[in-house]
Amino acid sequence: MKRRKFLKNSAIGSAGMLSAPIIASCNETSKTTPLKEEGVKIKPLVVATWNVPNATASAWGVLNAGGNALDAVEKGVMEEEVDVSNQSVGKGGRPDRDGNVTLDACIMDKNGECGSVVYLQNITHAISVARKVMEDTPHVMLAGLGAEQFAYEKGFPKEELLTEKSKQDWLEWKKTSKYEPIINIENHDTIGMLAIDKNGDISGACTTSGMAYKIGGRVGDSPIIGSGLFVDNEIGGATATGVGEEVVKTVGSFLIVELMRQGKSPQEACEEAVNRIVSKNNNYKNFQVGYLAINKKGETGSYCIQSGFTYRKYSEEGHINIPSGSFIPS
Repeated sequence: MKRRKFLKNSAIGSAGMLSAPIIASCNETSKTTPLKEEGVKIKPLVVATWNVPNATASAWGVLNAGGNALDAVEKGVMEEEVDVSNQSVGKGGRPDRDGNVTLDACIMDKNGECGSVVYLQNITHAISVARKVMEDTPHVMLAGLGAEQFAYEKGFPKEELLTEKSKQDWLEWKKTSKYEPIINIENHDTIGMLAIDKNGDISGACTTSGMAYKIGGRVGDSPIIGSGLFVDNEIGGATATGVGEEVVKTVGSFLIVELMRQGKSPQEACEEAVNRIVSKNNNYKNFQVGYLAINKKGETGSYCIQSGFTYRKYSEEGHINIPSGSFIPS
């Protein structure tokens, strides 16, 4: 059964269960004025966590040719998934403590549809499998062996993800087996990407190999809708990087989008999301979390705990790497 048909049938079956307050709330939300009706000129753009020029250039190529934001973010992050020199995403990612490279990814489109894979092995392009989950199943998330089998059924080839470099690093780590996060590396760095296309529609993608030398089965924020990534096409989108456990605890990306719904700018919303983490964790000086956001007008913002986080932006104005503000000054 196709996802859309499944959801439509489910919605019909549950319509009678909606209470008057919930219906009223939904009707109130739908009153948001589309950007086009506000007379704002739509300018395509793409942003991504960290300095990943190949990824943003690839995504911009889709947007500049008139393509949609969903295709752009998928193609963009795929550049990092296949780059074996990037040991935090896709093929060549650092393994867990048992020597297994496991990938997490999610994707979200303009309609609020989303797909996710967690603890996926032997498949390079986790983001594309996540998109297949979104488009070809009635589900949002597939995990482990189920996700891997689904990928094979969809034609994805089985590949060895552990490169010699990552293997040797893992063997060196095993001599002490001590986990010590390194600020702005954290033994992992996610790529999160957000894009606006010529129609003003927003999509996002997030993919990672997760925390290096993690306990087998660990999943961070990256594949969790609302934590590592969230998009509301009426408002904007947000994505996260850093120690995923701390992002999950505050559902950071959803929080940022909701703050923008309340009238905050992307910058103000990112700052508030970081402040929430800092206020609840006395250990904040020892780890990094960074947020990146865009709103419907194409305004961007970013903020992090430690200095050093940057993000890439590609638009008609050019292709630049932008340093993020931080709670702890440099």
